[in-house]
Amino acid sequence: MVHAPTLAAGPHTKLAGVWARRPEAAARFGAPVFDRIEELFDVCEAVVFSVPPAVQAELGVLAAKAGKALLLEKPLAADLDGARRLADAVGEAGVASQMCLTWRYSATTRAFLARVSAVEPFGGYAANVSGALLGGHFATPWRLERGAVLDVGPHMIDMLDAALGTVTGVRAHGNPTGWVGLLLEHETGAVSEASLCMSVPGPTPPSRVEVYGRLGSESLDGDALGADAFPTMVAEFAETVRRGGHPLDAAHGLRLQEIIAEAEAQLG
Repeated sequence: MVHAPTLAAGPHTKLAGVWARRPEAAARFGAPVFDRIEELFDVCEAVVFSVPPAVQAELGVLAAKAGKALLLEKPLAADLDGARRLADAVGEAGVASQMCLTWRYSATTRAFLARVSAVEPFGGYAANVSGALLGGHFATPWRLERGAVLDVGPHMIDMLDAALGTVTGVRAHGNPTGWVGLLLEHETGAVSEASLCMSVPGPTPPSRVEVYGRLGSESLDGDALGADAFPTMVAEFAETVRRGGHPLDAAHGLRLQEIIAEAEAQLG
């Protein structure tokens, strides 16, 4: 739905090939479709993943060992051990990596984050509430099993982390496949909260991030992000492949996974 069309559109990338469990879905992009993922590795410089987290953890290690740069979906893996193995493989192979934290590639988000420091923030709030688990493209087995923390949690935790400083602690309560509340502590002394749910029927408000400080407040509505996020992400990935060193790399994905794992452990 997203990655293959964006990569095929260029101008910074060329879709060299696709490996997929449904070859008929992949064939429409005008690129070769391979039966074995190793055949894909033979024809490309970089690999972009659109698979469940547990599968990404396994195939990402193979791609890193094959010397390929990686554009990785969030979360990095299904669990912390898988995330560590993948991040370690990326580091050991010395390949470039970048996370698909799509909020962060929007010009609207970047303008919001640039304004935040001016309010001298001390707290914030994020909400991502939808009915995505009730049916449709995103009601997939891993999401139905694990719920909002693993799926949309990376986006909201990452945004609060970017706006308020590195997250150093988390307290979680609620139902993993229902409503979850997170209380995050930041190295700056700020405290934030996140409400996450993907099982609410009917219309829901857009996802949002709010920051409050000594000199005022700033807010970001998810509906305002625009269509620039994915093209910007791919353009930056092309530069990452050439030069390396993107701030939203696999190590950053691992740090988010550590926070998620701690939250899930508290939820039981």
